[in-house]
Amino acid sequence: MGEQSGLFADAGERGNRGDVSEPVAAAARVPLSTRMRPASLEGFVGQEAVIGPGSVLRRALEGDRLPSLILWGPPGSGKTTLARIIAGRSQAAFEAVSAVNAGVADLRKIVERARERQRLGQPTILFVDEIHRFNKGQQDAILPNVESGLVTLLGATTENPSFEVNAALLSRARVVRLEALEPDQVRALVRRALADRERGLQASGAELDPQAEDRLVSLSGGDARVALDALELAVAAAAVEDGHRRITAADVEGALQNPMLLYDRAGDQHYWLASALIKSVRGSDPDAAVYWLARMLEAGEDPMFVARRLVTLAAEDVGLADAAALPLAVAAQQAVHAIGMPEGFLPLAEAALYLAAAPKSNSAMRAYSAALEDVRATLTQPVPLHLRNASTGLTRAMGFGSGYRYAHDYQDGVVEQQHLPDVLADRRYYQPSGHGAEAAIAERLAAMRAELARRREGASPAAGES
Repeated sequence: MGEQSGLFADAGERGNRGDVSEPVAAAARVPLSTRMRPASLEGFVGQEAVIGPGSVLRRALEGDRLPSLILWGPPGSGKTTLARIIAGRSQAAFEAVSAVNAGVADLRKIVERARERQRLGQPTILFVDEIHRFNKGQQDAILPNVESGLVTLLGATTENPSFEVNAALLSRARVVRLEALEPDQVRALVRRALADRERGLQASGAELDPQAEDRLVSLSGGDARVALDALELAVAAAAVEDGHRRITAADVEGALQNPMLLYDRAGDQHYWLASALIKSVRGSDPDAAVYWLARMLEAGEDPMFVARRLVTLAAEDVGLADAAALPLAVAAQQAVHAIGMPEGFLPLAEAALYLAAAPKSNSAMRAYSAALEDVRATLTQPVPLHLRNASTGLTRAMGFGSGYRYAHDYQDGVVEQQHLPDVLADRRYYQPSGHGAEAAIAERLAAMRAELARRREGASPAAGES
């Protein structure tokens, strides 16, 4: 076991060599979620892909070859617990800090202690909770010591390390992604806490109704800390009958009060949910579309952000297959701007459902992308003379506009004429999808091109000519 020191070590944990699983005196008032932290990988619930038997990280730990790690995952997924278990398996000293209140001076003291230990042959593990809160200077202070091997870094963060951790530091650590716990895993932790006499709630005589257990698991959102601490509060508040505390669904809901949806207005959850909404609409799944819309709005997302995404979807993914989609999405955006929330969910829901159910075409995006590729490849191709406007006598004398054919003078308003630069004369960028209203566009284009071919063969005269 390694020694523990640093800003994370409170009075109840100093001197216990990083093991937080031993019984904690009631007077310490340590939350249930902390008391129930396991001391070994065998007691760790969840994250089998990361730390389960046979995993790369598990084999590295068993061989005492711990690399520097960034543990990235949502709250309550076990980042801190896993870090402490990892440290407990090592012979290294364990230094723990929170990036919320630690500074460069604290890090320098840890480095000094690490150098002293290194001279004695003992390595040091540095655990930085919420490492994304360290600024560039603070992260740079860690870098050379991680690079030299003076300390092995364990960083924990709820934010995407790609954006929040310096690239140089990130390149010297392995990112381990932890996921929110599955419902059955949360359920196992809850039952373990109820059955544990030393650290848990067995002594309270608490019994959890099946409906209450389901509600607790559902509302915790895969966050073990939320589930366990809400359970402890529900037990404390429940009525005692015949020496037993029977916890009901109402007790659980009262303990959780208004559970907040996991979300952030500028972080991973923001982009993940927006991506889910976009892909559900694109995939023609109105049920999923309205679900993700509700998730975003109820979590506090800016409704105008959602409205802008729906306008983009209308143009990019529905397009000419349903020409009514774009004006409807724009109308929804204007309606939300005018009425605001909470009523603004109605036009947004209408737009999301309409777009999801509409036929799909990305022909406008494909046409523009293909044209853009040629624009970048050919750069400033001259406009053909017959398409240039002849605004002065000089330009007319130079042939500007000469030979231009006015489409309305020809049968059906269709004329054989080159409209692209010479080097791109035969390019076709627009390929109708054939979905929805675009099927009619495809038919019209095909008929128009067939008519032009017929005229070329028969030299058909312009309308009004004999």
